[in-house]
Amino acid sequence: MDGQDPIARKVVEQGMFVKHCKVEVYLTELKLCENENINNTVTRRFSKADTIDKIEKEMRKIFSIPDERETRLWNRYMSNTYEPLNKPDSTMQDAGLYHGQVLVIEQKNDDGTWPRGPSTPKSPGASNFSALPKISPSSLSNNYNSISNRNMKNSNYCMPSYPTYKSYDYQEPGRCNEQPGLCGLSNLGNTCFMNSAIQCLSNTPPLTEFFLNDKYQEELNYDNPLGMRGEIAKCYAELIKQIWSGKYSYVTPRAFKTQVGRFAPQFSGYQQQDSQELLAFLLDGLHEDLNRIRKKPYIQLKDAEGRPDKVVAEEAWENHIKRNDSIIVDIFHGLFKSTLVCPECFKVSVTFDPFCYLTLPLPLKKERNLEVCLVRLDPLIKPMQYKVTVPKMGTIMDLCRALSALSDVPADRVIVTDVYNHRFHRIFAADENLSSIMERDDIYIFEMPVNRLEDNDQVVIPVYLRELYRQTTYSHSSGSLFGLPFLIAVPRNLTEEKLYNFLLRRMCRFVKTSADCEEIEGTVQCFKEDGINGLNGVHDEGSPSEMETDEQDDESSQDQELPSENENSQSEDSVGGDNDSENGILSDDICKGQQTTGHKKQLFTFQFINFGNSDLIYIKDDTRQIQFDDRHLRLDERSYLALDWDPEVKKRHFDDNSAEDCEKHESVEYKPQKKAFVKLKDCIELFTTKEKLGAEDPWYCPYCKKHQQATKKLDLWYLPPVLVVHLKRFSYSRYMRDKLDTLVDFPINDLDMLEFLINPNAGPSCYNLIAVSNHYGGMGGGHYTAFAKNKDDGKWYYFDDSSVSTASEEQIVSKAAYVLFYQRKDTISGTGYFALDRESTKGASAAVGIPIDSDEDCNENEQENDDIENENCMHTY
Repeated sequence: MDGQDPIARKVVEQGMFVKHCKVEVYLTELKLCENENINNTVTRRFSKADTIDKIEKEMRKIFSIPDERETRLWNRYMSNTYEPLNKPDSTMQDAGLYHGQVLVIEQKNDDGTWPRGPSTPKSPGASNFSALPKISPSSLSNNYNSISNRNMKNSNYCMPSYPTYKSYDYQEPGRCNEQPGLCGLSNLGNTCFMNSAIQCLSNTPPLTEFFLNDKYQEELNYDNPLGMRGEIAKCYAELIKQIWSGKYSYVTPRAFKTQVGRFAPQFSGYQQQDSQELLAFLLDGLHEDLNRIRKKPYIQLKDAEGRPDKVVAEEAWENHIKRNDSIIVDIFHGLFKSTLVCPECFKVSVTFDPFCYLTLPLPLKKERNLEVCLVRLDPLIKPMQYKVTVPKMGTIMDLCRALSALSDVPADRVIVTDVYNHRFHRIFAADENLSSIMERDDIYIFEMPVNRLEDNDQVVIPVYLRELYRQTTYSHSSGSLFGLPFLIAVPRNLTEEKLYNFLLRRMCRFVKTSADCEEIEGTVQCFKEDGINGLNGVHDEGSPSEMETDEQDDESSQDQELPSENENSQSEDSVGGDNDSENGILSDDICKGQQTTGHKKQLFTFQFINFGNSDLIYIKDDTRQIQFDDRHLRLDERSYLALDWDPEVKKRHFDDNSAEDCEKHESVEYKPQKKAFVKLKDCIELFTTKEKLGAEDPWYCPYCKKHQQATKKLDLWYLPPVLVVHLKRFSYSRYMRDKLDTLVDFPINDLDMLEFLINPNAGPSCYNLIAVSNHYGGMGGGHYTAFAKNKDDGKWYYFDDSSVSTASEEQIVSKAAYVLFYQRKDTISGTGYFALDRESTKGASAAVGIPIDSDEDCNENEQENDDIENENCMHTY
């Protein structure tokens, strides 16, 4: 606008190598305070591109701190946890500051000391540690025994500081060191998923020894375009060294989280994430940062083409090593065989592919139980509740067939609906998926006299019951829905009186006629004699649409205010004898229930709601004829016939108890026995079972030259020294997300995988458990923890963010187990399987005077090992 100052906004970059620039419209709000008065905060907004130095200058100005006074900045992200911000040139984005973050500025005392503790200069490459109040570890309620006499000290783990800025640390004098590895990780805000994954990797001995001995520095790959210039590897190494330093009972992995967020934006915020997804990213990132291959060659993949599996497997592994050779490959990578068969030409495609972890499906029941209520065609029969067993991935027709087997009602003569708040929330088509039905849904199935797909002479109409209230102005009527809606089939051409009789008969079980009318039984018998029972029909197309209504559902109340009748209905839809009733205005006669059509008293009026002019035609003559369109009338939840009841008439003639009365079939009482648990080997067997590819994931057959739903089978060929098993507990579909809390019984020791290996020369395949990542709670939330076996003392511990406690083997197997870490027994420390382990073993042997093999003997042993490894298609470490 003219005369208005422009609003300046910066363009910020996101990502490390692939830059994404965007205008920062909304600035980040920070809360600033002094160390002397932490509760008194001042709010200011900064750009993500602003530096720490700029923020500190702004804080000095706000709190009137003299220029000659020395200050330092702290990041306060928990009530008792502070992190030094000692990189003045770092931006807010680099420092990981987020909206609402509290920053504290501290002034140096006149005597040269700092209020938060003493400071001593350090070398530029050292890490920074901050003094924190002594606290007790916080954890979820559990029955794990806390470690006795543990000292609560903390390391605020940071990246190396710049030499131009003072760094500082503080250590309490006279305190004992902690046991290496028994170090918690502070929760930075929904980062328990990260803490759980890190603790599992930290307790993977060969990987941790690799970083603790600085072997990673020799293999950093700064030029790998798929890597992260060594940043992830260096950052992880610093964190592991702090965890295993034996100095701290917990550390704060903020710098590690910041680096991960820079390369994987999905982890940059503070939302709950998946520990397995972070683990997959971290293993891949470490692999690329430590890849010994500096220039990856192009390799043309080949199919087996009838060659022996041993030859194809060796070729696949060699090709993999030519492009991927790192400590991660040495420890975590295995090989499986994939077999695809075309269903048309029966072409067999065999490939061998590497894997870093196994994602195992949980054996699920292929069926589910649904409770439904069947409303019979005979109006005198009470609705009956059934419990039916249907396929989990079935259709509505499968539900109809299951109900037919119990009730003898033909499957093609029912309509399935979902009733909510006295209306039809959904009217299902026969080919819709059963996954759209939730456990909490109220499913009502209505019997129809004919097949809805074959009859063209009748229409099916949804009917809602409404109780009208007279407004004081007599200009509008309002009301609320009540009772159970129902479906009625009527001829395409009929009079209002006949439609009224159809409706009255449909409700004769719970609607009492007037004293001067015939008894219900007589009325029903009269209708049957007139042949009315045979006039009901079914509409051809029953394809429902999602509920889109201008009448809002309110879960807290069963009553709904309805708009005036003339706002959502045809002007000539209501049954009555004057213009007021046609326009939805209640006359005194209607309110008293005395409206007449011909010579018969009527208990209710009715109106067609949301029916278009093309759907039905009213012919104004003596009989008030109704004609429905010759085309198939769409069965829709929004288009319905409303039966309007006066409160007094409803009170006298409508029996609510009878209307809600429902009988239970014997199937409802049946409770199938649930399987207490499944074994891990059941999951592995399911993983190696042949399956048909889905329609959305076809395979391109090179012979047919088109995509096919081929059959696929996976088999294990070679297993790595450390086997990571991911239990697929989370399931996703179009309508729901769910977590499977099935107890998987997995062995702590001696997991023998030999029976699942198709390689005849597989070699040792017995594993022991070393770590478990746990997830408690449901989808989209919950809490992550970890069990891990310490490599030094061989005992199990429970890691819950900053808390570490002892654990027993009996506590490890639970419904919360999510990711399992197994180490092959022939690769544990002392066996000399890894080069680093061989070096340490030789050093220990020399120290105690044990003879060391000669170079010749070593060469012979290495040659034998190479022969065995080549034969087993394993990488030579």
